Amino acid sequence: MTSPTRVLVLNSGSSSLKYQLLDMRDSSRLAAGLVERIGERTSRLKHTCLTSGETREQNGPMHDHEAALKAVAAELSRDGVGLDSPELAAIGHRVVHGGEFFTEPTVVDDTVLLEIERLIPVAPLHNPANLTGIRTAQALRPDLPQVAVFDTAFHTTMPESAARYAIDPRIADRHRIRRYGFHGTSHAYVSRETARLLGKDPSEVNVIVLHLGNGASASAVEGGRCVDTSMGLTPLEGLVMGTRSGDLDPAVIFHLERVGGMSMDEIDTLLNKRSGLYGLCGDNDMREIRRRVEEGDEQARLAFDIYIHRLKKYIGAYYAVLGRVDAVTFTAGVGENAAAVREAAVAGLEGLGLAVDAGLNAVRGDEARLISPASARVAVAVVPTDEELEIATQTYALVGRE
Repeated sequence: MTSPTRVLVLNSGSSSLKYQLLDMRDSSRLAAGLVERIGERTSRLKHTCLTSGETREQNGPMHDHEAALKAVAAELSRDGVGLDSPELAAIGHRVVHGGEFFTEPTVVDDTVLLEIERLIPVAPLHNPANLTGIRTAQALRPDLPQVAVFDTAFHTTMPESAARYAIDPRIADRHRIRRYGFHGTSHAYVSRETARLLGKDPSEVNVIVLHLGNGASASAVEGGRCVDTSMGLTPLEGLVMGTRSGDLDPAVIFHLERVGGMSMDEIDTLLNKRSGLYGLCGDNDMREIRRRVEEGDEQARLAFDIYIHRLKKYIGAYYAVLGRVDAVTFTAGVGENAAAVREAAVAGLEGLGLAVDAGLNAVRGDEARLISPASARVAVAVVPTDEELEIATQTYALVGRE
């Protein structure tokens, strides 16, 4: 009997469920889709069979994640690749926060579930939804390995000098306060693909990865291992993002509470949902911001300049951390598509060996590519991220059979 080779990847949000079905013999995608507005009056499922190209949509109430996953299973069955298929080797789940406990993909059992639950206080928006997805899948396929792949795992190689905050370690340890980092599956995949693009082994390459989407993070990757990253205890620290402030003097929080009369919940909402690009200019879509900049909008220009200033600071900081840099790589929605961001981020850094070729930078495409001049001392690259493939690859490596 042929061993199963398919992996279903699930990314469960509080009211959404993204999924892809892959065949790990050749990493091909068989199906993909998204369920939105779970628990609302009108939910929406958009499913695409990637072998036939057919896309189907359905609208109607899906009261919980179990109903959503059952609807997904029905769509997969229509394509002949159902959740009950003997060809399914495992289900891989994105889990945002794994703390210090999880340093690699892990087959889910009761102990794993309990630890993910214990981490909810440091990931209140994400881990509950991730747990719901796992438990729902377990109920539908209790015989199948469920594998948790953690956003934080890639960053657990950071030295203590990078992972620790400068506060009393007894208090920090009691409350699990340290820098964990996020977007780890993306940083792992992109740093490895950058090495491949350069024709080298990951162990030979030092890369600064810039994952720039609505959420944004940077990482310093030395020989395939993360040695620093911009996000911290939560995804709020670091770069300017779509709606998040990024780095901030902690005393701003005290000031807003004492002088501004704001509650902790109001400050939380301000910093996570009403700051960043959105807070600065009312837009968090970089395409719209660039359009406004080109029309002479000063507020959009200021937002863009602050975004770029913070980005340059991290490039410079991680250059210093690594000592030698072989490549700076842009990825995710903004990083892959916004040529103006890439150009501005490295402008003036020629002394560090960084430059982009205007013609190469203007080219759009889905392939990994270099956008620096051939003579550049440090490569500048664009590498489309593929977190679903990374989750499937890690899942299959853990449970796949010969």
